[in-house]
Amino acid sequence: MVDLFKYVTGIYDASRPIFELAPNSNTRAHSKKLIKKRSRLGVRSNFFSERVVSGWNSLPESVVSAPNVNAFKNRLDAHWATHPAIYNPECYN
Repeated sequence: MVDLFKYVTGIYDASRPIFELAPNSNTRAHSKKLIKKRSRLGVRSNFFSERVVSGWNSLPESVVSAPNVNAFKNRLDAHWATHPAIYNPECYN
């Protein structure tokens, strides 16, 4: 999520766009919602650019609109602490 935040906010300078921002008129959640592209091949569903879009789009505006990376990390940790069904670090131990 941190790398995606860096990409969306312009910290990473990507010569080729990996993600596409949704038009503002269609967003129901936050202002930096990404479009999830459909893929014909099952192998593409394992790519980073496909796996993170749903998680990113489910974040609230308060997390996504952080002014810097450290604030984003803190807000993301606080959000995930209150939503353990989405992210549970104990299941990876």
